[in-house]
Amino acid sequence: MTKKLLLCLNLLLYAAVTGVGGFSEELSELDYSKLSGIIIPGFASTQLRAWSILDCPYSPLDFNPLDLVWLDTTKLLSAVNCWLKCMLLEPYNQTDHPDCKSRPDSGLSGITELDPGYITGPLSSVWKEWIKWCIEFGIEANAIIAVPYDWRLAPSMLEERDLYFHKLKLTFETAFKLRGGPSLVFAHSLGNNVFRYFLEWLKLEIAPKHYIQWLDQHIHAYFAVGAPLLGATETIEATLSGFTFGLPISEGTARLMFNSFGSSLWMMPFSKYCRADDKYWKHFSGEKHVGHHTYHCDEKEFQSNFSGWPTNVINIELPTTRGFDAYPSSSEVYPANLSSMECGMPTQLSFSAREISDGSFFKAIEDYDSDSKRLLYQLKKSYLDDPVLNPLTPWDRPPLKNVFCIYGTDSKTKVGYYFAPSGKPYPDNWIITDVIYEFEGSLISRSGNLVEGDPGATSGDETVPYHSLAWCKNWLGPKVNITRAPQVEHDGTDVQIKLNVEHHRDEDIVPKMTKSPKVKYITYYEDSESLPGKRTAVWELDKANHRNIVRSPVLMRELWLEMWHDIHPDAKSKFVMKAKRGPLRDDDCYWDYGKARCAWPEYCEYRYVFGDVHLGQSCRLRNTSFHQLLHYL
Repeated sequence: MTKKLLLCLNLLLYAAVTGVGGFSEELSELDYSKLSGIIIPGFASTQLRAWSILDCPYSPLDFNPLDLVWLDTTKLLSAVNCWLKCMLLEPYNQTDHPDCKSRPDSGLSGITELDPGYITGPLSSVWKEWIKWCIEFGIEANAIIAVPYDWRLAPSMLEERDLYFHKLKLTFETAFKLRGGPSLVFAHSLGNNVFRYFLEWLKLEIAPKHYIQWLDQHIHAYFAVGAPLLGATETIEATLSGFTFGLPISEGTARLMFNSFGSSLWMMPFSKYCRADDKYWKHFSGEKHVGHHTYHCDEKEFQSNFSGWPTNVINIELPTTRGFDAYPSSSEVYPANLSSMECGMPTQLSFSAREISDGSFFKAIEDYDSDSKRLLYQLKKSYLDDPVLNPLTPWDRPPLKNVFCIYGTDSKTKVGYYFAPSGKPYPDNWIITDVIYEFEGSLISRSGNLVEGDPGATSGDETVPYHSLAWCKNWLGPKVNITRAPQVEHDGTDVQIKLNVEHHRDEDIVPKMTKSPKVKYITYYEDSESLPGKRTAVWELDKANHRNIVRSPVLMRELWLEMWHDIHPDAKSKFVMKAKRGPLRDDDCYWDYGKARCAWPEYCEYRYVFGDVHLGQSCRLRNTSFHQLLHYL
């Protein structure tokens, strides 16, 4: 049976279906039978459940096995000390508290809502909308697989305690046997770090000649969403002063909890110019350097400012002392900085991303902060000396057939901090005196003053700085096709295209395109030529928030179109066509008050259903709108 005949049968079958604009009937006729979607959530995006019986004094609420710990706001408010026992880990060996242990939930329910409930549910929703879209698009239940993990643990401990990466490998292999085809990987935030570590771990599990074969067989495409490719600055705030995530706890309590996690260092800022030895090749060459791993930095690290970041990440004022001898740790590492210090006067030190990731910063303040020794221990054990990978080094393009790097831009994002002693005991011994933000191509302080530095072309996604998110542009080749289009549905009149734009490695690629201040755009950078048989794409979404991007209907639309395009037998282009974006769902149809009709009349019609409360809700897709998808081939 020819492809065209199959397509005609699909269209005829769809026309015979009496549905009301949903996609389940349409998509069931397309070959989704071989695709699986594997979701790797980000930091604090997986439910943790109690695995102990804990009696909480002075509270009517106790913790019993399988009770929700992260995140149960009721117990957090009524029994915070008990709740902390179930959350904290021993800082050195990463074991559970003697009175309570917690483990990650399993399945899709563990990542959809952190705190289910009528009031709290919408606020704690993470992947719920994503799953809803998959159901609406007709994807089968066993085709979407969540792989939650204990986001408190460093990567080596994930494998040592939970065999997480062994289980993840089995998940890919099981999905392949069940569905008969490769998987799509969707990773968000820290989930990308987890997936990167998995790819390196896999090298040591599979014979070298079968490694790429395994990847090609089991992974069709990797969608890296909001990946902190060079780290995130807010990790510093959480480490020194505490980051509450909006929870009703003090910053000191938040700091105490965060610093007990081995993963607290996993998203630390690091330099793009410094790399560790390739441990994979050293493993097969028989070289053994137990406890010693060489860390190489290019000359650019010392010729440029701030390790390639917009500014120094940390500026900290050390407490007043009466003599130089009070700074033994600092004097060994930073004699130049301390030589100008006057006796009895505080001094301010500045630290770049490299000086954070190699431990120099923590050595400099270990005389003034009790957490520094613990953090230095974890940094060396779990990161710098990790037998698989030092995660605090720049990423190379994953050796996968299709890589899509997706992130938000153009939001005010923290890139640097000023700290000073607060005069209070640990854990409240540091206070933030100023914050440096990147915004609209400039650096500004919290008070609104301009700050000198090296800002990027735009800003990040409110959590991860732009240059960290945009590091994946280095994965593009020397010639890149760039398209900029409105995020909302459009007819193609505002689409701008630049073909074969020259791109140099280690340099940002910025399109010379216009932007209307009232329109949010999505900019596509696409390369299918530089690596034979491989595609690389970068999507920048204006004003897309780091956390909420996984709930963005714009992103879901583009992901679905890309998947539909890839599996369609008649697809002609390497990537989805960008010429137009018509409505795909009932939610995309709305009432045009100026013309007193539903907008997009060729795709949408007025069709009242009992329960509709406004005109826009009654605008729904026409039953014959399936043909518009052919525009995207």
